[in-house]
Amino acid sequence: MTERVVLAYSGGLDTSVCIGWIAEETGAEVIAVAVDVGQGGEDLDVIRKRALDCGAVEAEVADAKDEFADEYCLPAIKANALYMDRYPLVSALSRPTIVKHLVAAAKKHGATTVAHGCTGKGNDQVRFEAGISSLAPDLKCIAPVRDYAMTRDKAIAFCEEKNLPIATTKKSPYSIDQNVFGRAVETGFLEDIWNAPIEDVYEYTENPAVPREADEVIISFKEGVPVAIDGKPVTVLQAIQQLNERAGAQGIGRIDMVEDRLVGIKSREVYEAPGAIALITAHQELENVTVERELARYKRQVEQRWGELVYDGLWFSPLKRALEGFIDEASQQVTGDIRMTLHGGRAVVTGRKSDQSLYDFNLATYDTGDTFDQSLSKGFIELFGMSSKIAAKRDLA
Repeated sequence: MTERVVLAYSGGLDTSVCIGWIAEETGAEVIAVAVDVGQGGEDLDVIRKRALDCGAVEAEVADAKDEFADEYCLPAIKANALYMDRYPLVSALSRPTIVKHLVAAAKKHGATTVAHGCTGKGNDQVRFEAGISSLAPDLKCIAPVRDYAMTRDKAIAFCEEKNLPIATTKKSPYSIDQNVFGRAVETGFLEDIWNAPIEDVYEYTENPAVPREADEVIISFKEGVPVAIDGKPVTVLQAIQQLNERAGAQGIGRIDMVEDRLVGIKSREVYEAPGAIALITAHQELENVTVERELARYKRQVEQRWGELVYDGLWFSPLKRALEGFIDEASQQVTGDIRMTLHGGRAVVTGRKSDQSLYDFNLATYDTGDTFDQSLSKGFIELFGMSSKIAAKRDLA
């Protein structure tokens, strides 16, 4: 029986060439799998037909936008997940979504191997292969660009030699990955970290320096889940899409950073994630109102570790699953409304309202009606500072 390889297929030059390349190198039949996580671009049927025209024996396409939003973006929102305090894990979240569909296709078609188009110096190779091995330990993984030195020049030559139905001339100066949660741009002149990004780098966001009217929005959450925008019910996908449009129109969510890659190098990345940043900003503020202090302090440690695990490709790991259980428990009271002004590249919270609020006006006020017993503070301070005071007497003697 002929070996079968499932290929993560985008419809672009590299993965189109991979179909014939893998067949020649391994003698295997190739099944192409394309997953729509809101990246836009060509119709799925067009991509499916191209895969077949390029030599795939089967081609599957999946509209996974709602799945991606509900099962991958939502946990990131509830975790306030920002790698290195800035990056909302745009690419890292889409990879396990795609992995799940690749593994399902491999089981369905009796494939022994899964292939992807990643290079040997990025994070995505780890995200794909660690994810696949967690879901199906018996599957092998190959990466033609990495394993068979499939350079772009070789890919173009192969494409022209085999007369494959894909354009080979147009090449963006950037490497771009995008989905509904955001967009990642790297390489080209951005590799010089002194060079500032130019406006043509961006697609999801308008220039925040251009004067325009501010936009006020109210985001409603139930147990950490965004459920309405300006009082109108939304799915998680709709919340992200609507805020991509509204926050993006105000230039919100542009991120230019040098990040620590898992493989040990530092890499300059430019991101734009307007919906993600708006939602995480609102969610963080609602937690400030509804989550008890000690729980909130500990959750911030969990959030950082959760984000690192997801960035490092360990979505399906036991620790990540366990931390998610904690996050879900901590989200039980995160219900209410956050009002924000979207303007000038910033999402600024201007109002908070929740039936689960721990904010007590009578305790917080300095005016008449104050119910905080200030006479208790003197003794509290004596006890709170006692251990430091005793140590100071010893150390200063």
